[in-house]
Amino acid sequence: MSVIPLVFTSGWASGINAYAVVLLLGLFGATGVSDEVPAALQRTDVLIVAGVLFLCEAVADKIPYVDSVWDTAHTVIRPVAGAVIAALLAGESGSLPELAAGAIGGSTALMSHLVKAGTRMAVNTSPEPFSNVGMSIAEDLGVAGVVTFAIFNPVAAAIIAAVLLVLGIVTVVFLASRIRRFLRRRAQRCEEKRLAGTGGHWPPG
Repeated sequence: MSVIPLVFTSGWASGINAYAVVLLLGLFGATGVSDEVPAALQRTDVLIVAGVLFLCEAVADKIPYVDSVWDTAHTVIRPVAGAVIAALLAGESGSLPELAAGAIGGSTALMSHLVKAGTRMAVNTSPEPFSNVGMSIAEDLGVAGVVTFAIFNPVAAAIIAAVLLVLGIVTVVFLASRIRRFLRRRAQRCEEKRLAGTGGHWPPG
């Protein structure tokens, strides 16, 4: 039970930027800042891969529409990463606590991922690119701040993560009309590309 707050927080953060979570936790463990980080996250190869993928996400996350494509590709990756990180934090391979932690981490990561993806769809209806950059920076700083805080005060960090998750869900509901507008635009663009690929003519009936 004592690891549940850290599991919940890491799950929330993984839904936003899983690579940043792996990188931060791994560095905290490798440098001796925390004894809670499992050895698997401290491995040099894991840190290098996480660092490279974090840089890729840092770029893709700031480009309009590319960020939504990136989010779509990570609909499975982020929840799975959240579940794996949570299970590793719980330890005791194959135990019920590990399975429960994985479920909590994975489901929380899925919810925060859907919030992020939905919010980005709404932001992409704006013609200017600066909102994407601002959102990306705010998300990265939020993940870094909350995960770091969780190392020293996991319960308080979990409360903050829960509040941010609820606020995010409320925001997505509020922006539902803009999200639908984004989806219509994307469907229209796909249709235009399809027509362009067939010479711009409908197939004969």
